Amino acid sequence: MTRALLISLGLLAAATAKAELIAIKGAEVRTFSRLGTLSNGTVLIRDGRIEAVGLDLAIPANAKLVEAQGKILTPGLFAAETELGIKEIDGVDETNDVASEQPRYSAALDVSDALNPDSAVIPVTRVDGITRAVSMPGSKKGGSLIAGQAAVISLAGSLAGDDEHFVTRPRVAMVAALGEFGADLFGGSRLAAFARLREAFEEAKTGGLRSGPGLVHEAQLSPLDIAALKPVLAGEQPLVLHVDRASDIRAALRLADDYGIKLIISGGAEAWRVAKLLADQRVPVLLDPSENLPARFETLQVRADAAQRLLKAGVRFAFIGGGQAGPRALRQVAGIAAARGLPKDIALAAITLYPAEIFGLADSLGGIAPGMRADLVLWDGDPLELRTTATQVWIDGQRMPMQNRQTLLRDKYLKRLKAPDAAPVSP
Repeated sequence: MTRALLISLGLLAAATAKAELIAIKGAEVRTFSRLGTLSNGTVLIRDGRIEAVGLDLAIPANAKLVEAQGKILTPGLFAAETELGIKEIDGVDETNDVASEQPRYSAALDVSDALNPDSAVIPVTRVDGITRAVSMPGSKKGGSLIAGQAAVISLAGSLAGDDEHFVTRPRVAMVAALGEFGADLFGGSRLAAFARLREAFEEAKTGGLRSGPGLVHEAQLSPLDIAALKPVLAGEQPLVLHVDRASDIRAALRLADDYGIKLIISGGAEAWRVAKLLADQRVPVLLDPSENLPARFETLQVRADAAQRLLKAGVRFAFIGGGQAGPRALRQVAGIAAARGLPKDIALAAITLYPAEIFGLADSLGGIAPGMRADLVLWDGDPLELRTTATQVWIDGQRMPMQNRQTLLRDKYLKRLKAPDAAPVSP
């Protein structure tokens, strides 16, 4: 009964916060919409949505006013590929639900079933201005080429109040791996990996039966796997395919064309070499600009200016943060791309608007315009500069606490050491 009461109080608090009328006044508003960039702009938020954006807007008397002169307001950052909510600690297996070691097909696996809104990684990531993320399952050696289905989540985490608001969109994409990693799952052979993926698609098309002259036998796919692959083959759910080498990307494009699949390339170290093909087939790329030196045989022709080349060819792309920093590196990788010739507004769009477009959520996320979700970040400087910090984050109009386990531990020990700069971060 006590637990039920606490949950009810939490839901009430969340609803109250979202019903609040907020006016953010005086910021440089980078809208990523037809409104462009507004100097000394005002944004009104009501019931978790943006109500109005403009210059010299009348501010209702009952609005909570946020004075933002000298600061920059952007849409919340959108991390296009993460393990948020399904992995806590790399070295502790019981906290890692990213991938299965089972060799059978895993198309039916759905990260929504394992997401943890109380993950300590979520608030640590959120204070860097990230408000939405795609949480993706992965593959591991001994496991399946098809990893399962990804979901878009809100980094409000448990503060979202309920699962409906935490999981923005379940089953947003199917995820699979080819290239060197996919080949390694099948004795080091790309031939076997591609054939296995085609076999899965063929079995899903026939409803689980493989047939030929005088032959009918049961498929390896389970009924749940078949049901999960149907939207992919119907072009309703995109397939995120991890590939890097140019020849693998060409083969992936042929595969997608053969089956009518809506494809998204993840990795794409050599995607710049096949940029025209990608543009012609309108296939977007999830790219990490920090991977700009050859690290494997399949990335021998990676380039530091890959994003600029993709842009010139007309390929839509979004940035992903790699390495140990994960999504917290988003601003850094966008800054790397900008330093290599990409226009800064495009670099920022690649971590806000473009991922929302790629995953079909641009009608409500990735920009600042009336009717859109109020996912906003107020910065004390240029968002692509590493010394810049987010001074305030809103998700669905709810003001997020700018504290997490790391900042609390920092303040605790600074205070214990009686350091002069031990002032806690404002909530």
